[in-house]
Amino acid sequence: MARTIFIGNLPWAATEDDLIGLVSPHAQVVAARIAADRETGRSRGFGFVEVEDDDLERAVDALQNTVMGGRLLTINEAKPRPPRGGSMGG
Repeated sequence: MARTIFIGNLPWAATEDDLIGLVSPHAQVVAARIAADRETGRSRGFGFVEVEDDDLERAVDALQNTVMGGRLLTINEAKPRPPRGGSMGG
């Protein structure tokens, strides 16, 4: 099973291949994607890399304080996305 690393503060020109290259020395990469704006298709400045369960903590630790394109990246385990829709209580 795979777990997901969140990578934030990405340079606008970063690609999914860049994410794979960043993480692959530290973990077995399953998939990578950069979040894009739905209207423009441009990067939103963050992405996700799925890695094998056993590799997640090692990769997150190894990637702390990583700089890409002059920007200090934010690296942590991705939090599960809250369900869409539904009511806000009441």
